[in-house]
Amino acid sequence: MAINTFARSDANAVQLWSKLVEVETNKALAIRRLMGTSANSIIMIKDELTKGKGDKVSFNIRMQLSGAGQTEGGTLEGNEESYTIYQDNLVVNQLRHAVRVPAEGNISEQRVAFDIKSFGKDSLTDWYARRYTVSAFNQLCGYTTQTDTRYTGNNAVVAPSSGRIIRPASAAADETMTSDTYKFDIRMIDYAKEVAKTASPMMRPVMIDGEECYVLYMDPRQITDMRTNTSTGQWMDIVNSVQNGFGKDSDIVTGAIGKYNGVIIREAPDNVLPNGVNSSTGAAVSNTRRAVMLGAQAACCAWSKGGGPTTYNWREEEFDYGNEVGISANTLYGLKKTQFNSADYGTVVISTYAPSHTTTP
Repeated sequence: MAINTFARSDANAVQLWSKLVEVETNKALAIRRLMGTSANSIIMIKDELTKGKGDKVSFNIRMQLSGAGQTEGGTLEGNEESYTIYQDNLVVNQLRHAVRVPAEGNISEQRVAFDIKSFGKDSLTDWYARRYTVSAFNQLCGYTTQTDTRYTGNNAVVAPSSGRIIRPASAAADETMTSDTYKFDIRMIDYAKEVAKTASPMMRPVMIDGEECYVLYMDPRQITDMRTNTSTGQWMDIVNSVQNGFGKDSDIVTGAIGKYNGVIIREAPDNVLPNGVNSSTGAAVSNTRRAVMLGAQAACCAWSKGGGPTTYNWREEEFDYGNEVGISANTLYGLKKTQFNSADYGTVVISTYAPSHTTTP
């Protein structure tokens, strides 16, 4: 009697685990709520490379016309205005990692009740989710101290463009903020929104429940500084629209700590917001943190299928005569902050003095 069997390296098994890594990584990804294919997404997914070959995606923005036009008696011919298009692009590259576990029949595998192979899959899933989140905020905050592109979405980080970073008390640089004078307070949200609304081009908000909103990610230390400020016009005066039902069906609103002046306030996941950057040396500035306010298309990302059925590739290799198994996952992806004409398109960085609160007053 013939029996169908499937080896560990069978193509069907590999494809199944590749798909599981893709699905579970998407579920675990803390910034997934920001991602989508529409122009209303904060991190816009470009899907061109899932349909064909290539390692770079280009995207354009058309600037608004600024000419005065003509009225009665004016001549339009010869006074036409040409429109201006700016382009940005991101590259994709390989990002892979692996774990090595005991194989079936190994005494270590026999001693535990859980599926070691599934634990390997879960470990790689968590690793990818964390890496994507770290890369996104390094990009969005312009954390140029991080030069290893494995931690920046396979694209180099660009510093916040002119006018797109603000600091309390007119501080000129991150390294000059060394006292409580430079802590986060609610006025920084107002100032950041003003920058967003008056920038050219204007930083586009996202639509939530039919209302135009921006989304602000803050470090836990900055949130503590804001919440413990009991002065008039500070935290106690925030309109808690989130708790009153605003955007209750929106994933961006779910779990937010509040809403103020059309800005959804969220705590950054996994403590990923970076330190400040020394303007002279480029080194990290301790006791400072960078919050970031985001609008539509603040960043773009892309994955490539690389000719396969999913955006991940699962592979298993045997070692030591089959006593151990190496499990690897591989993907081709890229992520970067969006810039047009050397200007940040969807970010305003708020850098403040933010020491840890290890002692109480």
